[in-house]
Amino acid sequence: MTGTLPQVHAEVVCLGESMVTFLPSRPGPLADVPSFDRTIGGAESNVACVLAAAGHRVRWISRVGADGFGDHLVRSVAAYGVDTSGVRRDPDRPTGVYFRTATDRATDAHEVVYYRAGSAASAMSPENMAPEDLWSGTLLHLSGITAALSDDCLALMRALTARVPGRPLVSFDVNHRPNLWRDPSGVRVLLDLARGADVVFVGEDEAAAAWDLHGAEAIRAALPEPRTLVIKRGAAGATVYTREPEPEPEPEPGPGPESSAPGAVPGSSVPAASAYGRDTVVSVPALRVEVVAPVGAGDAFAAGFLSATLRGLPAAARLRHGHLMAAAALTV
Repeated sequence: MTGTLPQVHAEVVCLGESMVTFLPSRPGPLADVPSFDRTIGGAESNVACVLAAAGHRVRWISRVGADGFGDHLVRSVAAYGVDTSGVRRDPDRPTGVYFRTATDRATDAHEVVYYRAGSAASAMSPENMAPEDLWSGTLLHLSGITAALSDDCLALMRALTARVPGRPLVSFDVNHRPNLWRDPSGVRVLLDLARGADVVFVGEDEAAAAWDLHGAEAIRAALPEPRTLVIKRGAAGATVYTREPEPEPEPEPGPGPESSAPGAVPGSSVPAASAYGRDTVVSVPALRVEVVAPVGAGDAFAAGFLSATLRGLPAAARLRHGHLMAAAALTV
């Protein structure tokens, strides 16, 4: 374990790799683009920036290289009001970068080239990213991208989604990226990680591609554990399943404190799936907007939903806030 981070209370802690992004100065394939504009990109840091802009206290935790790109990343994320004191510098591994062309609005085609193998963030592990520091907020936001970066990152994700006492509310965006996984078992890993989270975001299309699950009911049947399951359905909008714990019955005389209810997770303060009540299901249609750039819309949706969740708003309002944030990202 490393030394603990400064104990500054944050409502939300976001963990994940952010990269320096190069976007072409004009349309065309990468082979023909003469110059690029520099920006930043990363699912979890995107969520952190949107939440901070919405007025929440947010910490982003990651690893970057001890290089100029790492400096640029940290400064750029901090400019949104995000606490970056938990970002570690790696003297031996570089900051990840990627190049992306603009999406063709007629065909949805684009080019993306990543230079992230062996990046500083891929070295994140339970040993150098202590879970007790990551659990310092009210909510911890993760994504499946981190699990795909390396075996060490996967071990960290398993530790952070383990149902153990004292953990915060865990939010998990599946973010299935087939090209990042080194073997086909990645789809099963994502399902297991999602089952350990309290709030899960998944696209209807990615659930079909990754798990051969078709339709919201099938997805919920495969993911009964999360208290909140948000299924993004593209232009059709989004559906949220929410399940609150049922009142616990009076304990019956038994052999002692070691006994537990069937299906309970040993050593966990989080009830087993069978301990939850019936689902409440709410759907809200997406807003109709003129799409300019779809990149980051899913992250903005998650941030909007989580912001409304932290403010105690009902399910329909949470979805509406997600749609509003996504619409803003799509039209910027």
